[in-house]
Amino acid sequence: MNDFFFGKRSFPCGKRRGFTLIELLVVIAIIAILAGLLLPALAKAKTKAQGIMCLSNGKQMTLAWLLFIDDNNDTVPGNYDGGTGVANTNKTWVIGWLDNQNYTPDNTNTFYLRAAQLGRYATALGIYKDPADRSLSKGKKGEPRVRSISMNGYVGELSRSTPYTPGYYQFTKYSQMLSPGPSKTWVFLDEREDGINDGWFAVDMGGYDPTTPKSYTIVDYPASYHNRAGGFSFADGHSEIKKWQDGRTTPSLKFGQLLPLGAASPNNPDVAWMQERTSSKVRNPTR
Repeated sequence: MNDFFFGKRSFPCGKRRGFTLIELLVVIAIIAILAGLLLPALAKAKTKAQGIMCLSNGKQMTLAWLLFIDDNNDTVPGNYDGGTGVANTNKTWVIGWLDNQNYTPDNTNTFYLRAAQLGRYATALGIYKDPADRSLSKGKKGEPRVRSISMNGYVGELSRSTPYTPGYYQFTKYSQMLSPGPSKTWVFLDEREDGINDGWFAVDMGGYDPTTPKSYTIVDYPASYHNRAGGFSFADGHSEIKKWQDGRTTPSLKFGQLLPLGAASPNNPDVAWMQERTSSKVRNPTR
């Protein structure tokens, strides 16, 4: 005889009825639906958190830069291009040459961060790296590279004799930043992992003054880690995340390959945005 207790059947010998195949499939389907709904939201939350951390890192780097200026009579840190080594630690904000194709000790050398001009001010080494940059050093499995940021090529004393685009200001003193002004002059940005090398970021000012958009060129490429956007920090201490508008600014990443630099990019609004916040013409400016 079947026994029932409160409307539920009790099974003999302590046995319980398991899931049927249909019930199991229903449970799996429900889990899959929930995952499909929740995972995109979690991914967006992670991207947002990384963006906030990027802004914080940029502010801290600029604070270190401003502290150096306060201690050095208005002189901004140097910004040497090329493979700057230990001999230049007292002349530039950072030394070392990162490589995305081959292994180089510079990829993981934290001494190069500590030894250069900003080392005593930017002591938390994590602020040199965008949290969304997952690039690794070739030859050392699983070891991340130490830096993803570069400095405006028109800010700081150079190892070259003229600015990248002659006729534009090379700011070696903070007080020189009258145009475009500290709030509109970027100092640090996140650079793409397949383009970053030294700590000097080149912006071609061709086509800026007078305005001729057809002659725009992208030399170095900014990063787009934050949903096709990149981080910038400015001379007045604030940070921004810039959303890129033109697909030519965010070419596809090819892991282990270097990005060809110096590409013509006529009428690219992203080039215009960077130019406006990089430098200004020394003689007879029209804007």
